[in-house]
Amino acid sequence: MAGKNDSVSVRVPYRNLKDTEVEMTGMDDEAHHRIDLNSSAPSPSSSKQSGGGGDLSPPQSMPVPNQNTLMTLILSCTVAAGVQFGWALQLSLLTPYIQTLGIGHAFSSFIWLCGPITGLVVQPCVGIWSDKCSLKMGRRRPFILAGSLMMSVAVVLIGFSADIGYLLGDTHEHCRTFKGTRTRAAVVFIIGFWLLDLANNTVQGPARALLADLSGPDQRNTANAVFCSWMAVGNILGFSAGASGNWHRWFPFLLSRSCCEACGNLKAAFLLAVVFLLFCTLVTIHFAKEVPLIAYQPMRVSDSAPLLEEHSKSLSDRSAIDNANQSRAVNGYERDKNVKHPIPNVEEVQNGGFQDGPGAVLVNLLTSLRHLPPAMHSVLIVMALTWLSWFPFFLFDTDWMGREVYHGDPSGNLSEVRTYDQGVRQGAFGLLLNSVVLGVSSFLIEPMCKRMGSRLVWAMSNFIVFACMAGTAIISWISVGEYSKGIEHVIGGNDSIKIASLIVFALLGFPLAITYSVPFSVTAELTADAGGGQGLAIGVLNLAIVVPQMIVSLGAGPWDALFGGGNIPAFVLASFAALAAGIFAVRRLPDLSNSFTSTGFHFG
Repeated sequence: MAGKNDSVSVRVPYRNLKDTEVEMTGMDDEAHHRIDLNSSAPSPSSSKQSGGGGDLSPPQSMPVPNQNTLMTLILSCTVAAGVQFGWALQLSLLTPYIQTLGIGHAFSSFIWLCGPITGLVVQPCVGIWSDKCSLKMGRRRPFILAGSLMMSVAVVLIGFSADIGYLLGDTHEHCRTFKGTRTRAAVVFIIGFWLLDLANNTVQGPARALLADLSGPDQRNTANAVFCSWMAVGNILGFSAGASGNWHRWFPFLLSRSCCEACGNLKAAFLLAVVFLLFCTLVTIHFAKEVPLIAYQPMRVSDSAPLLEEHSKSLSDRSAIDNANQSRAVNGYERDKNVKHPIPNVEEVQNGGFQDGPGAVLVNLLTSLRHLPPAMHSVLIVMALTWLSWFPFFLFDTDWMGREVYHGDPSGNLSEVRTYDQGVRQGAFGLLLNSVVLGVSSFLIEPMCKRMGSRLVWAMSNFIVFACMAGTAIISWISVGEYSKGIEHVIGGNDSIKIASLIVFALLGFPLAITYSVPFSVTAELTADAGGGQGLAIGVLNLAIVVPQMIVSLGAGPWDALFGGGNIPAFVLASFAALAAGIFAVRRLPDLSNSFTSTGFHFG
């Protein structure tokens, strides 16, 4: 080996080495080659290493992902349908239901705080932990199974919150006549609600990562399409279940003194969600064949490293230490004498290379803001305004149908409660139409981006949201005005308002499809040259989603209360946020290429 003049070198950037680089060299008859371990695939030159004494295939290299059949990919991500089934029920039924327990409309938005909090902290941490999980079951499946079991417990707590509250000492008065607050039931409900959000964020990240692990490089678009299709199936089934008002008739044993018709419907729908979720989870676990992470396999440097490293801009310009003759052999490879730090083993990388705690993840996200490409700041502003316009609708869509369109009251007399429940079910049907339009629109986004550009497509979606949210306010004013005049029973006008409301629900499916895909594609394009920092850039983009959700969760209810209650004030504010997002997108977003690569939908 000493008589050979050429070498194969392996560059291992490591954060603790700062301005130095580890270089493992071995002699070969071929020309001097350099292998970047951050690359997802070996270079053509490195793949041509010959056998014999100069064969230098590192024994600890990561295996190339196997190509799985389409049927395997389809069956491996069925858990997406189960998760989305529960999310659809949560979105359509839980804001109205908490009000039946005596929590006022002004405070009902507070329970949604857990979603953005867990999305901000839990999902990135679970992603990191699943990357490093070395259980025999695999890296992703343990988290999917644990999250699904947590989700099942949460759903049972929510569905039976009224009964549990009754057993813990809430009023024994019949639910049809009692109109006060059931404190213990509300506490159980909130615990279940927050646990459900935690479980959702525990499952979603590993489920997407599992699909990426199983799909080959030329299967990524197909895999994303399959994943989104299962999500669409879950949405349609979930909203259909929420729109049905007959569950309490089919399962009368679910009714009790503390649980009337609306509660019985919710309980049955959520029990069905548990069965469906567990079935989908078992299918995923059975058909997704993971290769366990072996202790001696090297870890890939985190995507956050280039953005967090102070000298990341000069990373590509660093010169390697190429004096192989002055290096010494280590386990068949050679390391430069001047490098004082050994290559860390996998345990050191797992435990000390990057801090994985929730606080560290949040700090990393915040500090990375100053390392993003300048155009990303405009993307973050538009994304934040976009979600300021969307989240009030997500919180109060079915409540809006029950109150402003159907003129029901969850705390009123028996007739008003039934009218409100009917409006909520029609709102769930509107969300079903929304999901169908969303699914169809997803096929139109790519040709639109190629023709118009991502910037104009995103801006157009915000202008459509502005028009639709303004439309909800106009419909509300007309409906409430007619009701206050005592002509709410005029069949023509009443039916026209209901139809117009469902049309708004359906129309919003088109801009929602754009919101769930284009911003992530824009981010991927803007950060493509950031040295591998796209993963962290997507995490930063998530900040622009969850922070507006926190603002709306804290402020929407009190804001509505300032104007006498109802949902009109929040919807008006949402329309102005959408208008501002559209204008800012036109004026400040950079001109992007007309290419579009689907990154999949980001629900929940």
